[in-house]
Amino acid sequence: MATYIILSRVSVQAFTDPKGLKELAAKVGEKIRSECPGVTWKESFATKGRFDVVDIVESDDPEQVNKAALIIRAYGRSTTETLPATPWKEFLGML
Repeated sequence: MATYIILSRVSVQAFTDPKGLKELAAKVGEKIRSECPGVTWKESFATKGRFDVVDIVESDDPEQVNKAALIIRAYGRSTTETLPATPWKEFLGML
């Protein structure tokens, strides 16, 4: 399975109360689980940098990953950047 990193930045208009982020995350997660069964979520991190959320996912279908990112954009009111990722040891082995 290929690994992807989805970097997200949540819009300031996404919610008015910080507690609303929990509801928003639940809604987005449920939509992705139902519409992107080929995507396996490995880990999610909240960050304090250029991006608000870093998600690490796996999938054999890049189209499913693209769809998951579009769901994050549409339902999560976020901007996203998706990066294919190669484990470091595998990368070094290709050299």
